[in-house]
Amino acid sequence: MNSLELIPKEEIPNYHFVSYDVLDNNEDRINRLNNLQQAMVLGNNEHHKLRIYFTTTDGVKAVETTVWATTDDTVTLKGGVVIPVNCVSKVSFY
Repeated sequence: MNSLELIPKEEIPNYHFVSYDVLDNNEDRINRLNNLQQAMVLGNNEHHKLRIYFTTTDGVKAVETTVWATTDDTVTLKGGVVIPVNCVSKVSFY
């Protein structure tokens, strides 16, 4: 299965994440971290939701949620669900 699927954040622990970085170049990786840090600020200050696109061994998934914390390696969503940063391909604010 390689199509995009919007899933509830509670289902994320049921998936296996890819081990490689889904972004090819360093500039995109820096932008991803900046976007995730901005998402964390918006999530903590304004409870702002966004859409995160990430890659699993079952294909690309997306989740609409609030980001509570981010490090160089992980993104923690509301409810304590964790996504590895290397799997995140896009952060969409709306």
